Amino acid sequence: MNRRPSSSEYNPYYETYIGKVGEGNILTILEQQEVEMVSLYESIPADRWEYRYAEGKWTSKEVLLHIIDAERIFVYRALRVGRADATPLPGFTQDPYVESSAANDRSPASLIAEYRAVRQATLALFKNLPASAWEQIGTASDSPVSPLALAYMIAGHELHHAKITKERYLV
Repeated sequence: MNRRPSSSEYNPYYETYIGKVGEGNILTILEQQEVEMVSLYESIPADRWEYRYAEGKWTSKEVLLHIIDAERIFVYRALRVGRADATPLPGFTQDPYVESSAANDRSPASLIAEYRAVRQATLALFKNLPASAWEQIGTASDSPVSPLALAYMIAGHELHHAKITKERYLV
């Protein structure tokens, strides 16, 4: 899939993420991101995994699990829309997910392993979507959305958090 989603395929809010994604096949981009993210998170020193750079900010563990949770939600939406399910899908609020995640009780290795598993499941779905499914338009968070836009949202959301991780947790 080499085409970028058009602005009619997603809520303008998500341009923040979609605009971060470079040119190229989105599946190749997602595959490359897996390698880059694992490398990034494996480079976090042990004493920075539960570090908060400001009051109320997430730890590295919480950020990584947030990335995982958001990808699962975006991929679930892509599955539903790609399978021509016209049921409007609700939005989600990220903070309760992070607050109830118990991410800080987990080992970095377990979080990285879960990230890899989720990304591989994401790629398996996207690689096997029929061409027509990428063009389907459904509704999520009261806005139109396509599986293509959701793939870009996953990639862009991850780029957003990778930048913050590099700037705030690896200093």
